[in-house]
Amino acid sequence: MVVERAWSAVIVDDDADIRALIAELLRQSGFEVTEAASGIDGIAAVREVEPDVVTLDLNLPDLDGIEVCRRIREITDAYVVMLTARPDEIDRLMGLEIGADDYLTKPFSPRELRARIAAMLRRPRSGAGSLSAPGAPAESVRHGGLEVDIEGRMAMLNGVELDLTRTEFDLLATLLSGPRRVWPRETLLRTVWGTDWVSDGHLVEVHMANLRRKLGDDPRSGRYIRTVRGVGYRLGVG
Repeated sequence: MVVERAWSAVIVDDDADIRALIAELLRQSGFEVTEAASGIDGIAAVREVEPDVVTLDLNLPDLDGIEVCRRIREITDAYVVMLTARPDEIDRLMGLEIGADDYLTKPFSPRELRARIAAMLRRPRSGAGSLSAPGAPAESVRHGGLEVDIEGRMAMLNGVELDLTRTEFDLLATLLSGPRRVWPRETLLRTVWGTDWVSDGHLVEVHMANLRRKLGDDPRSGRYIRTVRGVGYRLGVG
């Protein structure tokens, strides 16, 4: 993974061996790493460091990882990767619903974790911003009552700013880049997450549901986001 600047990361995990593994992995990739063994310490570290990436264990000794993720999301838009040993899918989906960007199940491949983090860090430079031609001025895209400032990464609905996570904004900007196009889930994974892990279709579904909720969009009418059964998603009429 090529790092263009000094990225920073906070690792929140009560397992010292896991923390050491992730810390070494990220330091080799040029990250400045801060470790925390509890949820409370992790939240404090995020507040102090203002990291680019947070890896967060779901099973912590003091606070549940879901609650830690919720509190982290209130103070930062850093990318959050949840790590879980729980076989229950609902735990992972709950994490995504309150703002996590990705998840891995323990035991995980360090190579895969590094690849996923690298893909996430490429997104602000090559994801939504690709809607504007190289060298073009900042572009504002309108769609019904929705106005999206691509360069400023800001979305307004009927004059009110939407509180979108990075992932939600990238999904919305991607849909706007091809208003008549149907976007298969696999294509959205490659475009927004930069991955080919098509088994993680739930990533798209849950984040799209979050985006719809913030848009006040009824899935049945699909004013802004329409589901194309068996395929993926496209923009509604606005």
